[in-house]
Amino acid sequence: MNSDKLIDNCNRHLNYLRVSITDRCNLRCSYCMPQERFPRLDHSEILSYEEILRLIRVGISLGISKVRITGGEPLVRKGVYPFLDRLNRMDGLRDISLTTNGMLLADNIDRIYQSGIRRINVSIDTLDRDRYRQITGVDGLPRVWRGIQAALEKGFSPIKLNVVALKGINEDELVEMARLSFEYPFHIRFIEQMPIGNSQAAPGKPLLAPVIKQRIGALGQLRKVEKTAHDGPAQRYRLEGAIGEVGFIPAISQHFCERCNRLRLTASGQLRPCLLSDLQEDFKGPLRAGCSDADITEIYLKAVQHKPCDHHLNKDRAEDASSGQMHAIGG
Repeated sequence: MNSDKLIDNCNRHLNYLRVSITDRCNLRCSYCMPQERFPRLDHSEILSYEEILRLIRVGISLGISKVRITGGEPLVRKGVYPFLDRLNRMDGLRDISLTTNGMLLADNIDRIYQSGIRRINVSIDTLDRDRYRQITGVDGLPRVWRGIQAALEKGFSPIKLNVVALKGINEDELVEMARLSFEYPFHIRFIEQMPIGNSQAAPGKPLLAPVIKQRIGALGQLRKVEKTAHDGPAQRYRLEGAIGEVGFIPAISQHFCERCNRLRLTASGQLRPCLLSDLQEDFKGPLRAGCSDADITEIYLKAVQHKPCDHHLNKDRAEDASSGQMHAIGG
């Protein structure tokens, strides 16, 4: 296996592939979905599981060792559990995880576990039931919390709770979210809202990680946690006396572009080297025209050369924001 082919122009080794398997979602989060009706991909436009597995297999030969399955909401796609099982049987992957909104977690926790998944991220931006309904359009908080508890009882670890910090919406809850780390071994990660696509909730001036960190510091001293080999961009901390962690993803205030090791495969078969850029390479067309694995390799290598060295979101340059919708990209 050649593990050093996916090296970009900024000398970053891209070994992490985020794979969106659907653009469908059973929530309509205000910061993710556009307010107006939007076209959904026809089933024929979405990559089949066989196509996705083939692309991942070629990616592994080029050095991909970490895969995260995303959506939309990945658990709404029919056949997802056999797919996850096949993915976990692939040689060469050292880290496989799943991001979900948690709505289908409790009812399917055994199937997810049996497929080999042990690491999950759950999106949950509030602990208030009415506010959850306002943000997502669904009265689903009790159901999501049952799913999180089911994952904990089943032995999933780590369980990461992703919290998008929404100025004027959930900022009064961020300390309470962090307080969960005293009772549960969760990794609670606070994410700066990014201006991606045409969402219902325009971010305006976002709530930034330094401010969030300062507020959470009221709970006690934040002690830095050393990163591991497969850690993402989160700055990891543990509050003194806590059994869980808190983390901060400062995509705007302190971008981590120089350490970014990610590629993104969209449900429609596009390979995006950067979440915040619309540059992408098409896999679906060549796949369905009968391309070889060597052709797939060339598409990977071409996309890698498009990966920008940084972004300019912290410089108020609107033209640099991605026009793609987060539910379709698989952020």
